[in-house]
Amino acid sequence: MKISKLHIDKFRHLENLDFDFTYQSGERKGEPLDKICFIGQSATGKTGLLELIYDYINYTFNCELINNSFSGSRFNIKKLDGILEFNLNNKKSIKIEYDTVVIDNHIYSYKGSGGGMVSKLIPLEENEPLYYFKANILSEGNLKLISTHPNDLYEKNKEYLDSLNTISLNTIFPQENRYIFDSVIDEKIWLNILNDYIIYLKNFTQKMSELIHLGLLSDTKKLEKEYKIWEKQNPKKLLEFAEKFNPLLSKIGLEIDKIDTRFSIPIKNVRKDEVIQISDLSTGTKQLLLTSLPLYELNTNNSIILIDEPERSLYPDMQMDLMDHYKNLAPDAQFIVATHSPFIAASFEPDERFILYFDEEGKVAVRRGSSPIGDDPNDMLKNDFGVNYYNKHGEEAYQKYISLKQEVANETDPKRKKELLLETVKLGDTYNF
Repeated sequence: MKISKLHIDKFRHLENLDFDFTYQSGERKGEPLDKICFIGQSATGKTGLLELIYDYINYTFNCELINNSFSGSRFNIKKLDGILEFNLNNKKSIKIEYDTVVIDNHIYSYKGSGGGMVSKLIPLEENEPLYYFKANILSEGNLKLISTHPNDLYEKNKEYLDSLNTISLNTIFPQENRYIFDSVIDEKIWLNILNDYIIYLKNFTQKMSELIHLGLLSDTKKLEKEYKIWEKQNPKKLLEFAEKFNPLLSKIGLEIDKIDTRFSIPIKNVRKDEVIQISDLSTGTKQLLLTSLPLYELNTNNSIILIDEPERSLYPDMQMDLMDHYKNLAPDAQFIVATHSPFIAASFEPDERFILYFDEEGKVAVRRGSSPIGDDPNDMLKNDFGVNYYNKHGEEAYQKYISLKQEVANETDPKRKKELLLETVKLGDTYNF
């Protein structure tokens, strides 16, 4: 599933906006973009666009088909005057308006209620994943399960965790492919994400206890042999996640510890060789973990993944590699992010960037990016963000630098010319003019 177009006649404070989310040139011209980046000042509507996309696609998947009409609850969605277009992986084309849905040129009109044959507007087997990571995902509640000892989690939730091996999550969460990750997420969703890690550590504890009761502590060679046989039959999924997550963590001297059994996802300080309490991790690392783990564990094939402000509390070097990290976790997803970071924006091609700005009438307008992918953040700020990257002190220094260069050019006294030249060079070196 990929979004391809959005036309807004009116949505909240946004009016008369056209978004063409397709490649504009090259071999893939006309195909939906693999990733989309919204840039813009506060109040230009970046978060509102993410909410619109999530709400209307989710709403469409929930709608029921009654004869040649559709119905569905509109309690949680704001009215869109406009059209949102997306394509399912089976190439089915869907256009959504507030009172109309067009599926492969077949028009269905909204009908609040009524009798007739009822089915799903889009069959369940055609529903594709949709996830929305909000900027407020970091919360004590979301960290609680990851911070709890896996064996304690198992004992507390034994019946539910055992049921995951016998029934589909669809039975418990009919919308298992559509989640909003905000400050309050149902515990069962986190338990589903952590299930493999919890069960592995429960089985590991049982096996170690069994080997100890057999008296193998005094025979380390036999103990190691028996453990390796068990380990081959019970591969540790944490190792696979570590392979994906550690390259980014290494930038801040951390890594997933592949041996520790106190946490579902143990993270250690490499320099000190000590596992860190989850609560003691930095804000950015916590948020990164809360986003990366679901992206790795959940089904992201043919999905749309929305992320608001992915740069929160992350140092620039982490931001520069963040989109590559996310694409590595979910290679078949279409990512749609809203950001204030030139480092995040530089991970997108110009065609993939949509800059929201206030025009001369104070209305929100949109244009595509111009800086090439990987461009210098200062150029990105100037070209796409429309921001002068010097503050007033830097601007004053730059104007002084320009003035000094002019004085050097006009000065006829050799001694004074040399003094001015030295002052100019010193100021230029200080600010890298």
